[in-house]
Amino acid sequence: MALVGRKFPDLDVNAMNDMGDTFKVNVLEEARNNNKKVVLFWYPKDFTFVCPTELHAFQAALGEFEKRNTLVIGASCDTAEVHFAWLSTSKDNGGIEGVTYPILADSNRNLASALGILDIFNEQFDEETGLVTVEGDNVTYRATYIIDEEGTIQHESVNNMPLGRNVNEYLRIIDALTHVQEKGEVCPANWEEGKEAMQANAKGTAAYLASH
Repeated sequence: MALVGRKFPDLDVNAMNDMGDTFKVNVLEEARNNNKKVVLFWYPKDFTFVCPTELHAFQAALGEFEKRNTLVIGASCDTAEVHFAWLSTSKDNGGIEGVTYPILADSNRNLASALGILDIFNEQFDEETGLVTVEGDNVTYRATYIIDEEGTIQHESVNNMPLGRNVNEYLRIIDALTHVQEKGEVCPANWEEGKEAMQANAKGTAAYLASH
């Protein structure tokens, strides 16, 4: 079920940072209390392959997100302790040393379950025991959420495990969202900051198409 247009789940989750501090993060409150947008990106597992490239890519773009009044938060179902071990591992050894934004440690999978992004592809109910068993890795797909200052989900996307994300696309979406918020216009296909947007009516569409 798509979550766009809904409030982000109101849940506290353990998190870790590069200083080795464990603390609670509530993504909904981070957006509302700080009056900021939030990019929350989930990756399958620490100490894996595509994942560190994505964490470093978000770190490299952190200044661009900050210019856009946007917080970056990573997340997986690993424990905070495993996060810190990975944060303490150098880049040339496959680690994420140098990443400074918080990383959620949703080890009880409460938030991932609420979002419906866990890799659980087959459930079996045992009538004798009353237990449900699942097949799958029980880790998350590469899900990404953009949450506005009111805590409303404005964008969600989910990649399968082998498919890394393009961080610049999330910057573009944030630019488009900000334009809509500030100008009241809508953003057509392939819109980028500085390009022409549209009035949200038939005349606006006709005018835009006529000039493009």
